[in-house]
Amino acid sequence: MRNILLALFVLSLVPSCIPLRIAPQIDDYKLIRGKKFKRNLSERQMFVFEDPKQAEQLYSFINKKFNLKNENVYDDVPFVVDGKQYFFAFYEIEIPDKALNLGPLLVDLVLNMALEHEAPELYLADESRDIIRTENWYVAIEVYSDLEKDCLAKGSLSREAVLKYLRDLKNEYLATNNYNETVFKN
Repeated sequence: MRNILLALFVLSLVPSCIPLRIAPQIDDYKLIRGKKFKRNLSERQMFVFEDPKQAEQLYSFINKKFNLKNENVYDDVPFVVDGKQYFFAFYEIEIPDKALNLGPLLVDLVLNMALEHEAPELYLADESRDIIRTENWYVAIEVYSDLEKDCLAKGSLSREAVLKYLRDLKNEYLATNNYNETVFKN
C-alpha cells in the first residue's frame, strides 16, 4: 500500500499532458511561403490567417461575393485592383494541436502494478484516449496575374495594392454573417 501511495505522489508531480505539436498563432495575418506553412502548398508567397468559422464558410462567401455560381471557386477567382486584373486561389488548412495525455496511461500502470497483472500491454496506449487533438483552421491565399507569377513576392510591383485588397477581403469575410449581404456591397 505504501508503494502505491508513493507512486501516486510521484505521478501527481509529473505533468499530465505533453504537447506533441502546437499549431501557429496568427493575430491578424501572415505572409509566408506556402511550402513552409504546409508541405502540400505551392512555393508562392501566401496570405495566411486563422479561420474561426465553420468549414466551407469561406467557399460560400467567395462564391456569393464574386458571383461564381459554384464554378472555379477555389482557383482562378478574378478580381481587379487599380484597373489591373488579378486571380487568387485559396486553401482551407487544418493544423491540429496534439498532446499526449499521460494521466490515464500512468494510472493504468500503477493499477497494473498494484493488482500485479502479468499482461501490462492490455492497458497501454489507446491512442483515442491518450492523444488529445484540438482543431485549428487557417486560410491561405495565393495571388497571381498574367504579368506576375507571384503577386505577394517581395519584389512584386503589385504587392502593396494586392495586400491591401486581401486585408479588406479577410476583414469583410470575418465580419459578415449573411453572405447574401456581400452581393449588395459589390
